[in-house]
Amino acid sequence: MKLAELLSISGPIPTSELTDEQLKELQRALNLLGYPVGDIDGLIGPKTRNAWSEFKTDEFPGNPALIGKESIETLQGKIDTVGEGKIHDFSCKKGTIEAIKLECQTRGLGLNPQIAYVLATTQWETNQTFEPVREAYWVSENWRKNNLRYYPFYGRGFVQLTWKNNYEKYSRILGVDMVSDPDIAMQPKVALFVLIHGFKTGIFTGRKITDYIDETKTDFVRARRCVNGSDKAYEIADLAKKFLSDL
Repeated sequence: MKLAELLSISGPIPTSELTDEQLKELQRALNLLGYPVGDIDGLIGPKTRNAWSEFKTDEFPGNPALIGKESIETLQGKIDTVGEGKIHDFSCKKGTIEAIKLECQTRGLGLNPQIAYVLATTQWETNQTFEPVREAYWVSENWRKNNLRYYPFYGRGFVQLTWKNNYEKYSRILGVDMVSDPDIAMQPKVALFVLIHGFKTGIFTGRKITDYIDETKTDFVRARRCVNGSDKAYEIADLAKKFLSDL
């Protein structure tokens, strides 16, 4: 993703003076990095202001109400580190595990307990395969069509992405049409992005992994609320403990 609209800014200006297109570009960029902006609508609401403030706190010290060439170049640099040029080996379980570790670290979920929990969730959700799966993968597509009320937007990926509104959200963030082609969610690189981004921003349930696992606490049981309430929470917690012992 290239920040063509934003990079046309010469000097620091208030974020409130950005054009609609510049704001949409900023929102897409922040969302891509895991800073939740809400809807990508070209409006400078509180979520977008907070997301830009968080980014500047993390990466570029300065007045969070301003945006300028240097802070935009820093933003572009961060996007480039998670961009299309990165190559992961999804051909085997070991390669996928390494990809998940790297993406966690790149996107700000670098604590070992956080990585362990993401790995444990992936192992459980994919039935130990570490490959993107379809919801109810053991039945036919015809069964899904006749039995899932949100068809064709049923669960896909390393963690189940469901419902049309979530496919729409990730279409906007990634710049691909997952509504017309929901199977894009089965592509390993897309599934990896959804997995890490969802844990970081709380898109799945409104709960972020940092609500339960950070520098001061590690609650592997309640962390299941990030994905699916309390379903199999203790089993996944046990898997996370095993992964943590190996990190």
